[in-house]
Amino acid sequence: MLTVIGETLIDEVLSDTASPRAHVGGSPMNVAVGLARLGHPAQFVGRFGNDAYGRMIQQHLRDNSVLSPFRPDAHPTSVATARLDPAGGASYEFQLVWDLPELQEHATDLLNGTTLLHAGSIAAMLTPGAAEVLKLVEQAHPLATISYDPNCRPTIIRDADFARTAAERFVALADVVKASDEDLEWLYPERSALDSARAWLTQGCSLVVVTRGSKGPWGVCAAGEVDGKAPATSVVDTVGAGDSFMAALLGALVDLELDGAHRREELRRITQEQLTTVLAYAARAAAVTVSRAGANPPTRSELGEHL
Repeated sequence: MLTVIGETLIDEVLSDTASPRAHVGGSPMNVAVGLARLGHPAQFVGRFGNDAYGRMIQQHLRDNSVLSPFRPDAHPTSVATARLDPAGGASYEFQLVWDLPELQEHATDLLNGTTLLHAGSIAAMLTPGAAEVLKLVEQAHPLATISYDPNCRPTIIRDADFARTAAERFVALADVVKASDEDLEWLYPERSALDSARAWLTQGCSLVVVTRGSKGPWGVCAAGEVDGKAPATSVVDTVGAGDSFMAALLGALVDLELDGAHRREELRRITQEQLTTVLAYAARAAAVTVSRAGANPPTRSELGEHL
């Protein structure tokens, strides 16, 4: 079982060239759906309200065969308003509630059978829920591969020093980290994104990957560095592209049987050839997503049955 913890919300997409539309979203939830569409059993741990948007989220998870162990709570479902520029790029405004007060009493059941736990985004920085997420990651570390994506939102977490400290807590526990070049340049403006990724590798990660939009992904592991390529595609919008990349990256590692704490040393020995294949697979997933509206990750059949 692959477990994803974090926020889910509704993306309200606005642009000057199309009618407003609403999609179920939230980076961690998108990753859970992306993993399920790639054929991996997935459960999503997050909150949503007992309202129309919350019911949209529940239906979306059911439609994509993602398990959701938590019931709706009394707070409104979170909303992100994405405003698209003429090139399809998205900027966001948020109305968020993030707290999981019942998480610890269910932690043992949630982690039972989990071979990989993914966390990140707003949920790993926004209080009070971020502390609960970190505690679950600490509990999962002896059992599962840990993956992390900071997916920084400076409009929400405005203090870069605070965000950097929060991110480094998770990086210290993570086996796999993915970040965009924009994330790393905001967190560490005094050095390049790739130098920051190299520094994170020395903190104990097995693999750090940097996404760079049309420049393609880049990754570093103990065996060396890989400079990937982004497939050519027509861009409708970029909503969810990084999440599809993250899901396919993790799915590829699972396909290579590198998930689970008992395989941690094998993951540390990932080769440059394997990393090249993994990055190409993840980049293809992101390319499919940007070619269509909203956070709509590909299925395994769209990417091919095998790496």
